[in-house]
Amino acid sequence: MALEGAERIDEFIGEAKVFFLATVDGDKPKNRPLGFHLLKDGKIYFGVGNHKDVFKQMAENPFVEIVALVETDFLRYYGKAVFEETYDFAESIVRGNEFLESIYNDETGFKLAIFHLEEATAEIRNITGEIMESYNF
Repeated sequence: MALEGAERIDEFIGEAKVFFLATVDGDKPKNRPLGFHLLKDGKIYFGVGNHKDVFKQMAENPFVEIVALVETDFLRYYGKAVFEETYDFAESIVRGNEFLESIYNDETGFKLAIFHLEEATAEIRNITGEIMESYNF
């Protein structure tokens, strides 16, 4: 992933604050709001609970789309979700965050599953649909 493109996409998502992750549930689309993203080593990481339907949907069909809106410009970031092999990375994110620790802990057994996108395209478009910026990862 080109660091310049990843930095720009991470910046856009940060400005939006809340963004939406689209998956497929059987033959129906599903969207949900997310807030967590982290730029590290040229990749943008996201997290979902391993106990949630979204995780199961992504395991069955890893192709997803992330959409964010800032004023009249919007981001479409789509590709194949690749989950981290271990939860070590996620545990370091959860540690120290009181809200996340209340959900993802030994008592609940829930884990935060961290993923990034590969075979991905990111487009920043204006409200008319014109592509203003485009990146391939």
